[in-house]
Amino acid sequence: MSDEEQLDQAMLFEVVENQLADNYPKEVKATLLRLCMTGNSRDDAIELIACALAPEMIDVIEHQQDFNLERYIAHLSLLPQTPWIDQE
Repeated sequence: MSDEEQLDQAMLFEVVENQLADNYPKEVKATLLRLCMTGNSRDDAIELIACALAPEMIDVIEHQQDFNLERYIAHLSLLPQTPWIDQE
């Protein structure tokens, strides 16, 4: 993994942790609890949530698009499945 990929992953994890701290969107905390209750470690759950966040951050940073909260919440609801990754 390159330094750039690690930085990007660290940034995603930081955003997820901030969303948890702010309880916004509230679906992030609900998803974390659901994933942990179904046998995932907290770290694994954060990583899965970051996978749901990544497409939104790419759209914002690389494509100058607005953050799509509805799509992010839809992706959170699918976790631990990540079908959107296969679509890219």
